[in-house]
Amino acid sequence: MQTINPQKDSAAWIIQTWAAFVFSISLTTVGIVNLPVDGWVKGFMGMGLAFSVGSTFTLAKTTRDLHEARRLTARIDEAKVEKLLSQHDPLNFK
Repeated sequence: MQTINPQKDSAAWIIQTWAAFVFSISLTTVGIVNLPVDGWVKGFMGMGLAFSVGSTFTLAKTTRDLHEARRLTARIDEAKVEKLLSQHDPLNFK
């Protein structure tokens, strides 16, 4: 049976994604803090940012989990088919 090796991201890619995340959140936060509006508006914008980031992480995790579950189901189905094929003898006419 063939082993499926998951693709590993490079260290450079991981650093780049985290740097982009931190940079974007930082600049958005600085922008909200420096808005020339009342504190209530800044608070509302900050809550919107926090909920958007949180829901994005949740959506990404859910999408990944669904993908991994489908892969596992496909591998189980493939193993069942391989077992049936290995047990089948085309010359046996019983």
